Amino acid sequence: MCRNIRVLHNVDPSTTQEEIEAAALQYVRKVAGSPKPSKANEDAYARAVEQITVATSALLDQLVTTAPPRSREEMAERARARNVARFG
Repeated sequence: MCRNIRVLHNVDPSTTQEEIEAAALQYVRKVAGSPKPSKANEDAYARAVEQITVATSALLDQLVTTAPPRSREEMAERARARNVARFG
């Protein structure tokens, strides 16, 4: 999984549409193998990002959990600690 894609389900504050679109763009870039499409592939990239955004939004709307929401600040702190442990 791409490390830049963040957990979007059950977080506080709630996930925004911009975060969903950013995750979709990261996914498309990862699958396509390039950070920026060529002129010939711009439309395909845009359509893929749009479709994945819609699918992700639908998924997040349908997921059910009884767990309390995760704190974004706590998640970020854990990520920083992992980064320090990994890279010093």
